[in-house]
Amino acid sequence: MRIEYIGDHTLAVRERDVELFRYVYRPATPAFEGPKPYLHPVRTLAGDVVTAYRPHDHRWHKGVQMTVSHLSGENFWGGGSYVRDQGYVDLPNVGVMRHEEFADADGGRIAERLTWHTQAGEHWVDEHRELTVRDVAADSWALEFATALTNVRGEPLVFGSPTTNGRPAAGYSGLFWRGPRAFTDGEILAAEGQGGPELMGRPAAWLAYVGRHDEVDRASTLMFFDDPEFGSDWFVRNTPFPAVNPSLAFAEEFALPPGETLRLRYRIVVADGAWDRARLDAYAKDHPW
Repeated sequence: MRIEYIGDHTLAVRERDVELFRYVYRPATPAFEGPKPYLHPVRTLAGDVVTAYRPHDHRWHKGVQMTVSHLSGENFWGGGSYVRDQGYVDLPNVGVMRHEEFADADGGRIAERLTWHTQAGEHWVDEHRELTVRDVAADSWALEFATALTNVRGEPLVFGSPTTNGRPAAGYSGLFWRGPRAFTDGEILAAEGQGGPELMGRPAAWLAYVGRHDEVDRASTLMFFDDPEFGSDWFVRNTPFPAVNPSLAFAEEFALPPGETLRLRYRIVVADGAWDRARLDAYAKDHPW
């Protein structure tokens, strides 16, 4: 496994002559889309792309991102902000997550320091992020995404979502995956026999999304493991577009006091083929989280 630098803005991680993903840490993103690092394209070991970039319906959706829709009135997601009794409104509140430096970037591990700033230029969050490739097998590999978010604002940081602001079933906030448009109407499976779009707003230790590709006669599976201590409710859709997010604040806000750190870790398994429930359950058992 090796890391390749592409200019001063992107890292590419390669295994078996396959580019597993590109991590764009200094994106050329319009301010309205909430500039922040993202992973795209993300590929299976067969080389199939399992992320979408800047789709026409939500231009701020970019592969896999750490992104917060409502943070003490600021929007680190991009686009409009949902305002109770008004709907989505374009406000001067779209922040930016800035790459500061890599503490380490070697082999299958990337350690990075970032800072979060509001549109008005206030520094609110220091972040330490680690991306680690693990468990590379014949037909799958896993990405562990760990982050430590420290409140440097001097006041509590209140995490919320459109649902906490009055929009039902729209509790997105946190680590977010947007899938290819071909994955629309894909299959949703989850731990303990759960499945389907009714997982929206419900907890589960893991959630999997199976989608089929255009152009090639193949399917791919993504398996998302929630942080084992935080315990999120899932934001998940398979129509009108494929998306998965273990939400930080689906239906209830929570506050991070000044000087305190929120530590989170997730795992995303990227697999060739359409894994059924037996294969997913077996993977979860063999790779405890």
